[in-house]
Amino acid sequence: MKYRAICENHLYSKAYKKGKKAVLPTLAVYVLPDYRKHALMKANPEKKYINRIGLTVGKKIGGAVQRNRAKRILRHAYKEIDTAYGVKTGHLIVLVAREAIGGKKTQDVARDMTRALRKLELI
Repeated sequence: MKYRAICENHLYSKAYKKGKKAVLPTLAVYVLPDYRKHALMKANPEKKYINRIGLTVGKKIGGAVQRNRAKRILRHAYKEIDTAYGVKTGHLIVLVAREAIGGKKTQDVARDMTRALRKLELI
């Protein structure tokens, strides 16, 4: 299943300013309740609430190849956690890669992401 992406810049800004956050060496997670969750639920064929996911990878991570690898790792780690534990729905979730993600494997990032989502009470 593909996840719904956050497309508007103002939603990223709101998540950074007003959302709860958990920061770990490999990533930072920002969570904000989604104000459009009811409209998105009605548009969803399964009539379920969904999370909107945003990925942020800065240039400190490296060149384009390293940044794209970091995004793939973040996506895959979130997908593993969502299938294993089931993340609470109806939120804006922004995943920010940090410099330590450079040489890490998906399992390491998934472990940190699980810790962060537990801290934010999404699991």
